[in-house]
Amino acid sequence: MSVKIEKTENANELKLEFTIEAEKFEKAIKTVYVKSSKYFNIPGFRKGKAPFEMAERMYGTEIFYEDAFNDVVPPVFEEEIKTNNLEPVSKPEIEVKQMEKGKDLIFTAVIQTKPEVKLGKYKGVQIKKIEYPVNKEDINKELNTMAERNSRLVVVEDRPVENKDTVVMDFEGFVDGKAFEGGKAEGYELEIGSNTFIPGFEDQMVGMNIDEEKEVNVKFPEEYFSEELKGKDATFKVKVHEIKRKEIPEINDEFAKDTSEFDTLEELKASIKEKLENENKNREKYETEDEAIKAVCENTEIDIPSGMIETEIDNIVKDVETRLQYQGMNLESYLQMVGKTMGEFRKENEEQAKISVKTRLVLEAIIKEEKIEPEEEAINTKVTEMADTYGKSADELKQNEQFMNYIKNFIVNEKVVKFIVDNAKIK
Repeated sequence: MSVKIEKTENANELKLEFTIEAEKFEKAIKTVYVKSSKYFNIPGFRKGKAPFEMAERMYGTEIFYEDAFNDVVPPVFEEEIKTNNLEPVSKPEIEVKQMEKGKDLIFTAVIQTKPEVKLGKYKGVQIKKIEYPVNKEDINKELNTMAERNSRLVVVEDRPVENKDTVVMDFEGFVDGKAFEGGKAEGYELEIGSNTFIPGFEDQMVGMNIDEEKEVNVKFPEEYFSEELKGKDATFKVKVHEIKRKEIPEINDEFAKDTSEFDTLEELKASIKEKLENENKNREKYETEDEAIKAVCENTEIDIPSGMIETEIDNIVKDVETRLQYQGMNLESYLQMVGKTMGEFRKENEEQAKISVKTRLVLEAIIKEEKIEPEEEAINTKVTEMADTYGKSADELKQNEQFMNYIKNFIVNEKVVKFIVDNAKIK
């Protein structure tokens, strides 16, 4: 076997031309026949018992080419990649130049390889100091949120519907005088002003009284998910059964006792302040890291292969699919709902994919340049922590090579990010 390797006109792209001896390819053809002979029906022979020459004469040698190619090429390709220390970042684009019995098998494989990273200044990058101090307004906002969560609905009987009320109602929707699917409900609770219904619907509910019936006229949005309803005028027949208002508790010592482990409002405020300060410190830390990494990436030159970007977009798509599954939805339904094609969705995520790939390559380059490695103590600490989480022993987890590689990479990435931030000039 012989292999020629040459660069293409594209950056970080190689073309490998393989020539595999005719004897080796013919052996692969016969091997394929042995594996699949039971599927060939040849007169005068039981299935799987006919000699190769008979099958070849009856069906033609070409029928075995594809399987023989798939049998002989992958190990040869992988071995060449390993021998030449190549780092492919894309699937090979295969082109068969010659494939027939009695002749050498010749094919080319074009691959994109890991790009060169030209690190710029990564020590002493300048970034702005990020601070999120906690003030009285933040504490009061948290208290108001707590009060809102602890509110209760009280029935109102002496006035019509007002904004922020919750109404219990029946409704049925019609388009062109005909009821449409999903447009009817009884005893439905709706908070007026929540904007959960079609624009204009809730506004027309204001002023209605208990037991009052009314026709509400609206227009479905042009971007509405249902093709049959988008942009259509609709009439809803509505009847109000109950009106409820939200009663929010007064924020005082009694409120603190009822909603927390504290006896006074001041103690509750102090606890809220401490919690918000801890949250803000974490936010400051992560945003500072992001800014420092962004500054380092801006100083770095990389010609990122398209294959790496496409692979990263694939990962983004998979992540979105997983999140949607938890919400009981699939990606196809989601794209229909938002009116986008898969191509448009992938294009939207292209820039984020480029940023993610570049960030990963830059961090890898700094790790290599600074010879950053995980300490044994840090590995053991993290493994013990994960063992407690998973309910397994540390020794058991250490037997898992994939898990241990994940732990080591996690620690090294934490160290390189800390290295960048520690060496940054924060104004």
